[in-house]
Amino acid sequence: MPDVQTLLTKIMDWLTLYGLRLVGAIALLIVGRIVAGIFRSILKKLMRKSKVDETLISFVASVSYTTLMVFIIIAALGAIGVQTASFVAVLGAAGLAVGLALQGSLANFASGVLMIIFKPFKVGDYVEGGGTAGSVEEIGIFTTTLNSPDNKKIIVPNAKMTSDNITNYSAREQRRVDIVAGVSYKENLDNVRKVLQEILSSDERILQDPAPSIGVLELAESCVKFAVRPWVKTADYWDVYFYLQETIKKRFDKEGISIPFPQQDIHLHKID
Repeated sequence: MPDVQTLLTKIMDWLTLYGLRLVGAIALLIVGRIVAGIFRSILKKLMRKSKVDETLISFVASVSYTTLMVFIIIAALGAIGVQTASFVAVLGAAGLAVGLALQGSLANFASGVLMIIFKPFKVGDYVEGGGTAGSVEEIGIFTTTLNSPDNKKIIVPNAKMTSDNITNYSAREQRRVDIVAGVSYKENLDNVRKVLQEILSSDERILQDPAPSIGVLELAESCVKFAVRPWVKTADYWDVYFYLQETIKKRFDKEGISIPFPQQDIHLHKID
């Protein structure tokens, strides 16, 4: 009986010493979880109010909630009496090791966050970047998916996409079509300019504001080059580009305007 009495006494002493700590730790976990949930909800509302991309909102909210819960669990263990210093050190070392192992993925993640925040392009834009080009299908946290003009799916790491220049061909409502038309030196330049102006005036897709421009670009070796530069809506760019190339050739043929090509004169000397 004395052994039982002693055991009961020790249990009561332990409960007296650690019971309140255990209750406090449980209360800390419950309250901390509620606070973390409230913080996550407030963070989501603020980010949605700032019109942040939904993908980034979900990711940041989840990371924030998980981080808070880790600190709350560590605090609860400390309230019980567990020495958390070594635990935090181990957790930090593990985080460092994981960070070094996943540095490429972290770089892609950071680039993805920057693209979502600053929005250099959006889904549907035709962009050139990361050594390739195509229409944007998806902007993810780690990669950007493009669709090439010949219908190939291209997945580009975000870090590579942001490491160099990004050209967004769809960012503006209007684009300028640049075409070079070469004519023979014997042609009347005023007549050539008149024909080109008639071609541009006949197409309703060509904008008058900004006005198209036609000018002599270069006196080349075998021809006089005209720069034909009309403005169009971005959606009409390629249709107008192809149309003008074909129409200029047909009109020049009809008007008798010659389009020269590089030639070489060979002189033969007869030697007895």
